[in-house]
Amino acid sequence: MRIIAGKYQRRIIHPPANLPVRPTTDLAKEALFNVLNHHFDFEGLNVIDLFSGTGSMAYEFASRGANEVIAVDANFKCYEFISKTIRQFEFENMKAVRADVFRFLSYCRPGFDIFFADPPYDMEGIERIPEAVFSRDLLKPGGWLILEHPAGADFTLFPQFKEERKYGKVHFSFFVKPATE
Repeated sequence: MRIIAGKYQRRIIHPPANLPVRPTTDLAKEALFNVLNHHFDFEGLNVIDLFSGTGSMAYEFASRGANEVIAVDANFKCYEFISKTIRQFEFENMKAVRADVFRFLSYCRPGFDIFFADPPYDMEGIERIPEAVFSRDLLKPGGWLILEHPAGADFTLFPQFKEERKYGKVHFSFFVKPATE
């Protein structure tokens, strides 16, 4: 696993083999950040990575200069690995939180530019993620929720749904809070 761009570009991260994760492929991550590059200036962004796993997406945002990056995962080994990597790379703009994602969303403060969520593909209730983010009004105007999910999940009827993109077996659904309401 590697960081694609930014201050820590080309740095290799070696997560332990025993983490219960399915990291986003480098191909899909690179394609996603190409999309994001056309819509956001990373410097100054406030980002939350839900179901962070290895922290791969969070490191990418932090490396590109995001103001604040919060990596949330309930698994202690994932939390421990992310915390260790934050210290190792001296990410001053990133922190790890060990919490159930839905519980975290219930007390999360509003004002984020991007939420990235990569839940386990076999998780029941994946549709609750956009509901939780938008019902609590956690995104800034113009903010995005990006949800990685398996084929067959359909979010097109969700009011803030913008589009779905596919990169190999990886599917991203994009939800956008209108810039003005």
